[in-house]
Amino acid sequence: MSIEIEKIYAATPATTRGQPTQLSCDPKGERIAYASGKSIFLRNIDNPALSKQYTGHTTTTTVARFSPSGFWVASGDVSGKVRVWDAVEAVNTKGEYPIISGRINDIAWDGDSQRVIAVGDGRERYGHCFTADSGNSVGEVSGHSKVVNAVAMRLQRPFRAATVSDDSTMCFLHGAPFKFANKAAGIHKGFVMGTAFSPDGSLLVTVGADRKIQLYDGKTGEPTKSIGEGEHTGTIFAVSWAKDSKRFVTASADQTVKLWDVEAGTVVQSWRIGEEGSVSIPDQQVGVVWPHGRSDGLIISLSLNGDLNYLVEGKPNPIKVVQGHNKSILALGVGSEGSGKKLITGSFDGRVCTWDVSTGVGSVVDGQTHSNQVTQFASVGGRTYSVGWDDTLRTIDESANTFAGSSVKLTAQPKGAASTKDGLVVVALNDGISVFKDNKLLFNHPTNFTPTAIAAYGSHVVVGGDGNTAKVFKLSSNGITPAETLSNSTAQVSALSFSPDGSLLAAGNSSGKIVVYKVGSWEIATDRWSAHTARVLCIAWNSAGTHAASGALDTNVHVWSLAKPGSRVKAANAHKDGVYGVAWVEGDAKIASTGGDAAVKIWGVKGLQ
Repeated sequence: MSIEIEKIYAATPATTRGQPTQLSCDPKGERIAYASGKSIFLRNIDNPALSKQYTGHTTTTTVARFSPSGFWVASGDVSGKVRVWDAVEAVNTKGEYPIISGRINDIAWDGDSQRVIAVGDGRERYGHCFTADSGNSVGEVSGHSKVVNAVAMRLQRPFRAATVSDDSTMCFLHGAPFKFANKAAGIHKGFVMGTAFSPDGSLLVTVGADRKIQLYDGKTGEPTKSIGEGEHTGTIFAVSWAKDSKRFVTASADQTVKLWDVEAGTVVQSWRIGEEGSVSIPDQQVGVVWPHGRSDGLIISLSLNGDLNYLVEGKPNPIKVVQGHNKSILALGVGSEGSGKKLITGSFDGRVCTWDVSTGVGSVVDGQTHSNQVTQFASVGGRTYSVGWDDTLRTIDESANTFAGSSVKLTAQPKGAASTKDGLVVVALNDGISVFKDNKLLFNHPTNFTPTAIAAYGSHVVVGGDGNTAKVFKLSSNGITPAETLSNSTAQVSALSFSPDGSLLAAGNSSGKIVVYKVGSWEIATDRWSAHTARVLCIAWNSAGTHAASGALDTNVHVWSLAKPGSRVKAANAHKDGVYGVAWVEGDAKIASTGGDAAVKIWGVKGLQ
């Protein structure tokens, strides 16, 4: 047996309200780089289902920038470290350099792809200039008294750099080696958020919280003119130049992206994201990039909710919106049609997305979603039921991709949900088990323990109980009655799953072991599935019931064989911070997994034994 990564459906960029999020494109205009979680994603612009994930950082990442050559990426994190690595495979790290003692906010490369300036929030300094291959110092970032938000470098000689800060100033550096030359103070009245040199090096632009756009001479750093008075009505977070150096684009908290003619100082086109006439905080535009090297004039902007909007001059609406998760995905479900063509994911912030497995396109489910963590999905008869920590049971109409009807308030926090073929939805709560049909409560069974996991098939309901046990209940039209206690687990039961024909039950525990029982006699079919080193979070059977996949907090995905318990395959480090969901897709030829890195991964499985 073998398991290999086939596709990564990337997480969307991580955003913070009131802060710009940096986006970067390679010189050919083919890929976009951004930070999400503890990873950096390099994503194909035309086909967002193709992406590479760099996992070298140990803390939350903040920014990634392609070098002008396109062969390297420099990325920073909240601990103040910058890593330089190859942009082709996103594996080989050239070097890791500690720069400052706090968050890295922005990174810039020089035109030779040799020198890098990283800036952010430090204690003794707010940034540093260094060589990409060795980390040797090539100057200093000085002149600011508060956190530096952005940096830009002139690609032509003589080298120049500009840094902008919360102290409402722009500092101009001459290089190399880079040293403080002059400072533009008193121009901006608030935090300065973004800066960029034009591609021909003749102009510099800064934007900020005072909604002002200021232009400077690219060689001397002298202010020339201010444009756009009264156009934007919110903080301008980001700015990006066109390759002809005659136009640039700005993104703002007023939900708009505006395209500017520099010479005339006027707006050529304005796009407003979100519903017309209503103020929507998730639609604030916190990042923008104008990819060079493309002929279609595409502009990509980033909404606060993580959506990437594809804009083209002359068209009033985005031609495409790339959606997904930017918080840990804690629930994974498969569409009720059973062929494994559709996946449903729910994340820590309550966002629910559906995915077409063949194309890799993710779309957010419309309607009133959960306001908190999504715990588990259960799908049956064209509908998927979801439970979350807002203590509600919600229904998704799969064909319409929308939340249908009203939500059902649960009496306690849900620990999981399962469905039976005749349309019953069984929910494990903090204090008992509730059974629903068509969003109506049929009966409630209080328990004297806190259920840890749940699975259901036919008339059997199994929940993880106290004292390392799994409790079997009988489900009938009259209610739920206790039937059996399975006490073979060596630790608390954390995941349960019936095989598709209901003949086997797999129970995973918090020490990483999985025991398989024969349903009815409750004899052990195998107890040798024990290679995980941390809590098992999810188990999924293939349709034949001969193999199972499991994911655990140890970040690994394992594929197990019932006939040969000793022969297993492992996908190591499948998801940073744990694998929270696994499912068999595309006729059991592939496995989908999700986890703490907010990405969905498709694995090819060959040679099942």
